[in-house]
Amino acid sequence: MRGLIAGFVSAFFALCAGAQPGAPAAAPASAPAEPAARPAAASSRVSARASGALECLIEPSLVVNVGSSVDGVLEQVLVDRGATVHKGQVVARLQSGVEAAAVKLSEARVEFGKRKVERNEALYQKQLISAQDRDELVTEVKLREEELKKDRETLRLRTIMSPINGVVVERKLAPGDFIRTDKSMVMKLAQIDPLNVEVIAPASIYGTVKVGMAGNVSLEPLLPGSYKAKVVVVDKVVDAASGTLGVRLQLPNPGHKIPAGIKCTVDFAR
Repeated sequence: MRGLIAGFVSAFFALCAGAQPGAPAAAPASAPAEPAARPAAASSRVSARASGALECLIEPSLVVNVGSSVDGVLEQVLVDRGATVHKGQVVARLQSGVEAAAVKLSEARVEFGKRKVERNEALYQKQLISAQDRDELVTEVKLREEELKKDRETLRLRTIMSPINGVVVERKLAPGDFIRTDKSMVMKLAQIDPLNVEVIAPASIYGTVKVGMAGNVSLEPLLPGSYKAKVVVVDKVVDAASGTLGVRLQLPNPGHKIPAGIKCTVDFAR
């Protein structure tokens, strides 16, 4: 009986020893190689994203709502949406018949006063009128001239001029519409030369991107090629929730070849 038990035990150990060479131990030994490669690939992707281009948005450098400094009725609107305007260009006029008549009346009064002074100058030289009378005549002319300046300024306020070089984005009113100084807007203008390039960048770039640096702006696929822009603003306050800060570049746009309102990417030249 003991010999039989010893035979079974020796056969069991022999079976176990014979199974080890072909056991699936090789698979666990090779398995760690695959997970070890994944962190390396992930870190390379992160570094590529950190050193790559940042998304940005092209915006007008200035947007102006043009209105009137006086109440009145629009007589003319001389430009429409899409038109290019220049600083000082007349874009609209209010009805100004009363103001124009007031200017003509003041001009006539000034001319009459000057002729009156000239006629009485000879009498003064002959001492036929007193110095006080002469002074009153001269002072009256000066007062009339100041009234004329005021009337001309009142008339000028009936003319609406563009405060910037840009384009008409929107026209709100038409001839015949009543305009209120505190509520009405005749049109909206946008200055698109230069353009602003607005970037929301990770806070990690703080200190590396500085005012005066150059950036390469890409507008693909809308426009081919790369455009040089200059950093003009780097925010001093980081948004705590997102861990980002704002950066603004200025992009020259002669001839208005680049439209505003499009997405872009920017690489900062170091």
